[in-house]
Amino acid sequence: MPSIDTFVDSRDFARIAAAIRFIEENFRAQPRLAAIAKTVGLSEFHFNRLFRRWAGITPRQYLAFVTARAAQGELASSPSVLEAAYALGLSGPGRLHDLLVTLDAVTPGELKARGRGLELTCGFSATPFGEALLASTARGLSHLAFVEPTERQAALKRLAMSWPQARMRHDDAAAAALARRVWTRAGAAEDASRAAPLRLSVSGTNFQLKVWQALLELGSDGPTSYAALAQAVGLDGGARAVGNAVAANPVAWLIPCHNVLRKNGALGSYHWGVDRKRAMLAWQSLPGSARQRSAHNGSGRGTPGSGRAAGSTPALTQAT
Repeated sequence: MPSIDTFVDSRDFARIAAAIRFIEENFRAQPRLAAIAKTVGLSEFHFNRLFRRWAGITPRQYLAFVTARAAQGELASSPSVLEAAYALGLSGPGRLHDLLVTLDAVTPGELKARGRGLELTCGFSATPFGEALLASTARGLSHLAFVEPTERQAALKRLAMSWPQARMRHDDAAAAALARRVWTRAGAAEDASRAAPLRLSVSGTNFQLKVWQALLELGSDGPTSYAALAQAVGLDGGARAVGNAVAANPVAWLIPCHNVLRKNGALGSYHWGVDRKRAMLAWQSLPGSARQRSAHNGSGRGTPGSGRAAGSTPALTQAT
């Protein structure tokens, strides 16, 4: 069974995200551990242990990472050091995961039936980025959304509205098993590259599906931009339309909308919160952190220096 040391509940994730924001905004003052811990309401000991469990490095090491990036001339005047690092390609983000992910569109008949005859298994699970609601059908994972503690019922209601005729079956254990698979660490006991493909079965317009497929291909290797996505789908100058499709993404992390930045490198908005987006980018890019672990759009072991897993060809399959 893969390690889930990096899984945290929403309260602990909020603390980590706030600490990352504080460090980015105050790194020039080189705050002490006590000052960082105080901002999230924890003792130095407990905060240091929580952050290291999540990131694989200590808060002081993360501060050193941010400071080192700022020391490079290109970043000196940037309003956000990590944002500029991502934009300039200096952070060297690793792949999100080594699973083969395939994206299937639901059929027109399934759309028209609005879920009639369909069983949707859903449940809540901790993840490295707080609690999430995951839902799947016999054809694959159809929903992955981060949820705040007070929004569970609202999240379930939104999911039910997407498939009003489907039969909902609540199974938190199944959701936790899916989460473990999504965020399996590289080097875990079970080689993720040998696992069966992780199939996504999603509902969207033709244009949305095209954008999500481009996200699988461009975003799997690290940050990209709305402009690059627009170009990839043949819509030069269509960054706004692409942004709307990105915002409608039903499967967080695996369809990596968190990797889409503005052209100038700014984080931009994120459906599940800018603090979460910042933390996700940091988690997947920090050297030596827990992030060399999880899953994205490649299969097999990556070719050294290639930045893409060998044999990774994410594909959109139009179901018939």
